[in-house]
Amino acid sequence: MNSIALVKHKNSIRETLEEGLKLLGGFGTLKSPVLIKPNICTMKDGTGHSVTDTNVVKALIDLILEVDESLSVKIVESDSESKNAEDAFAQFGYNQYCEEMKQSGFDVSTFNLSSAPLVKITFEGQYFKNPELPEILIRPHYFISVAVAKTHYLSYITGALKNLFGVLPRKNKSFYHSRIHDVITDLARIIRPELSIVDARTGVEDWNGPKTHEIGAFILGGQPVSVDAIMTLMMGLNPFDVKHLVLSKSHNLGSFNPSVVGESIESIKAKFNAPR
Repeated sequence: MNSIALVKHKNSIRETLEEGLKLLGGFGTLKSPVLIKPNICTMKDGTGHSVTDTNVVKALIDLILEVDESLSVKIVESDSESKNAEDAFAQFGYNQYCEEMKQSGFDVSTFNLSSAPLVKITFEGQYFKNPELPEILIRPHYFISVAVAKTHYLSYITGALKNLFGVLPRKNKSFYHSRIHDVITDLARIIRPELSIVDARTGVEDWNGPKTHEIGAFILGGQPVSVDAIMTLMMGLNPFDVKHLVLSKSHNLGSFNPSVVGESIESIKAKFNAPR
């Protein structure tokens, strides 16, 4: 999946994602557990578009189980200063959904990374030196980052890569803010998502608004830097201004000029203000 699929949203989220995946040639090799990381950055979604739409995750899981209904799927998130993961799973409908899926015979569940066992790994990064991370992230898995198109006052943009910041189990994540670009780059190198999806139906300026832009598209790809670079260009901004994209690009996580299939960037381009 070296190409990036740019798909206009029509009526159905499922059909839109299915179209994007077909353009990419499918999921590749799925394996259990499939870890899906939505962006649940807050309990108070100020715009209605700042948190990953639960319906996107549901549609994605339908498509995954259509390939192999025996797969184990876990929706992962961690605690942060603005939320408790367990409360967020309940508020945004994931607990009820997972219960319904279990009753239908599917292995779909939520997973709080802040309560998970930690293991120390050998890793020499920009920021982390042999960090302790949730064990589930270190074992073999298939990882999908499901983000929302946003700018951010600390990280410039928040897309598929910035969404990885939410796997850190520490609640007071502001501890990492002074080195956020290095932290994101390290997490990208460790996790290396197999699939990245950005819901760009409505883009948001700053992590929780208030300004929004109607764009009407989804971005899908196997290389997270490429996905975020296309998102950044779509916003009318420059990927070279995003430090964690520049750093991650040097670690074989994508490029700034990938092949784009589906729609053209120009056909859905918006004009975002650069974050202050």
